[in-house]
Amino acid sequence: MEPLVAIPVYNEERHLCRVLEAVRRYTRRILVVDDGSTDGTARILRQQRDLFVIRHCENRGYGQSLISALSFASRQGYSWVLTLDCDEQHEPGQIPDFVEEILRDRADVISGSRYLRSFPDDDPAPPERRQVNRTITAILRRLLGLSLTDSFCGFKAYRVSAVRRLALDEPGYAFPLQFWVQAARARLRVREIPVHRIYRDKSRRFGGTLDDPVARLRHYLEVLARELRRDFPPSAAGDAVTQRMPAARVARRC
Repeated sequence: MEPLVAIPVYNEERHLCRVLEAVRRYTRRILVVDDGSTDGTARILRQQRDLFVIRHCENRGYGQSLISALSFASRQGYSWVLTLDCDEQHEPGQIPDFVEEILRDRADVISGSRYLRSFPDDDPAPPERRQVNRTITAILRRLLGLSLTDSFCGFKAYRVSAVRRLALDEPGYAFPLQFWVQAARARLRVREIPVHRIYRDKSRRFGGTLDDPVARLRHYLEVLARELRRDFPPSAAGDAVTQRMPAARVARRC
C-alpha cells in the first residue's frame, strides 16, 4: 500500500534537491515528472539515483504532468500515487498522514486542504489566490455535492484503480476542475485531510494571462463548463488515463 510519490517540476533547480532529500526520509518510491525545464533541473535529475524520471520534451502543463504520473503508476502496477509540488509549499513530513488515511481504506481520493483547519505556523494565502479558490470551491460544492474546502491543493493521494475510470486530458492549471467533475460523476470517495498552508515564495507566477486573477477565474469557469457538458458515458471507463497518455520517456532526456 506504500504510494508512489510523484513530483511535477518545471524549472525547480532552486528547490529540487531539498525537496528530494526531505521526501526520501519517508519513501524511496519517487517519480519526478520534468515538464520541459530549461534551467538546471534536468542536470540535477541526471545526478540522482534510485529515482524514476519522466521528461517531457517541451512544457506541456501542470495537468499533463499529473496525467503522466498517473499513467506511469498504472503501467507499473502501483495502487496509489501521492502528488506534491516542488516549490516547498507542501510539507513532506505530512506524507505519513496520507499513508495513514490510505491504510484506512475508506477513500479513492485523499485531498490535502489548507483550510480544513489552521496550524500555528500557517502562512496567509495571497488574497487573490484565496478568493479564486473560495469561489471555485463554493461552485463545486453546489454543483457536484462535494464537501470540499480546498479545490486546488496539489498535495493529494489517488487510488490508481479508481482514476483509471476517468478520461483526464486537461493539460494546464485547470486540471482540478476536470478532475473534480469526473470524480463526482464516477462517484469516487473523497476525503480531505488538513495540510500546512505554506507560501514562502511570493514571486511565483502562473504565467501569461493566468497571472491576472480575473482571467484565471474566467479560464477555470470555461473549463468547468466544458467538462460539465462533456459526454462521458460509463462505457468509456477503463484505463482511460493510460489510453490518453503517450509512452513516457523514463530516465531519458529528449
